[in-house]
Amino acid sequence: MMGIGFPELMIILVIIMIIFGAGKLPEIGSAFGNSIRNFKKSMKEAEEDTGELGEATDEAKEVTEGENSEEPETAENPVASTAEPEDK
Repeated sequence: MMGIGFPELMIILVIIMIIFGAGKLPEIGSAFGNSIRNFKKSMKEAEEDTGELGEATDEAKEVTEGENSEEPETAENPVASTAEPEDK
């Protein structure tokens, strides 16, 4: 199983320092931290919205269950068939 250990992380860090330079690393780190923070915030908001949606769906099911004591009506297809019978 391949894992990233300390030597691999050091090699990656050295390559990043060569590409971006030591002056840009704090900017890259803060941008990366902000993006992770925003991602966590949006995931938390999505979970809250999903929870609210689930509660609303449950309430709607409770309301509709009490109304349907009869058998559901079946709708007939009002559109006539366009296929003509073959009389030969």
